Amino acid sequence: MTSSGRITLAASPLVAGALLALQRATGLPVAMGGPVSAGSRALVIDQLRGTATRSLQHLRVDTGAGLGGKAVALRRPSTVVDYLSAQGITHKYDRAVAPEQLRAVLALPVRVGASTRAVLYAATRDSITFGDRVLHAASAVAARLERDIEVEEEVRRRIAAEAGGPPGEHGRRRSGEQRELLAELLSIAGSVRDLEARDRLLGLCRRLAHEAGEDGNGDSSFRISPRELDVLRLVSAGRTNDEISTSLGLQPGTVKSYLKHAMRKLDASNRIQAVNRARAAGLLD
Repeated sequence: MTSSGRITLAASPLVAGALLALQRATGLPVAMGGPVSAGSRALVIDQLRGTATRSLQHLRVDTGAGLGGKAVALRRPSTVVDYLSAQGITHKYDRAVAPEQLRAVLALPVRVGASTRAVLYAATRDSITFGDRVLHAASAVAARLERDIEVEEEVRRRIAAEAGGPPGEHGRRRSGEQRELLAELLSIAGSVRDLEARDRLLGLCRRLAHEAGEDGNGDSSFRISPRELDVLRLVSAGRTNDEISTSLGLQPGTVKSYLKHAMRKLDASNRIQAVNRARAAGLLD
């Protein structure tokens, strides 16, 4: 992390995943990206996909300079049809761009709150005008990255706050706060589309569940009974309540009761959410 507390995007797989998604969504052969320093003073291109040389690797782009610097300064996407002859941008970085023979380039600022955290580039070696389909697809990738960064930063902030909380007599209060945090994080994880980011979130959830004694090893109200787990396992297999009733030799009303109790303990609003939260907490395989 940086001194300002934000995640270090240069080391984050979120940006790498976004570049792959950008290539797939736009159909453009080249994608690049990198973090913007605190205060939006400059960005550093530190991740490349589809490039033929390393001329752009670790290139520092000042705010307002080049296409990426223009996107940071204007806080909106910027495009050129032919980079080396384009008007409306400075040509401070032509020497770095020339070996790649890039012509049409799109730069998208990735913003969280009031600050720009990264810039994504999509480019081709042909001189073309980007149509609405490409622009919309690229903007959707940037928006998804913005949400994923925001979620990851919030998770890290909350985990750090929990780790620094008061010990001793406040243990019970902290345990309750951890249960609330776990339920919220599980809900957030379910909304994240990036699979790698979701896996990391679920890993944090499992660790938090263990620390809060909610992994089945403590005397917590979160603990799910063996029969409730049996019901959840069959729900996860796609069984209906009647099928679960037959499989377990229970009355349909009893199955509903077990499921209702499990949902309440997991703070879930429906059966699928209950299964997902139980699995994330390590209660289901």
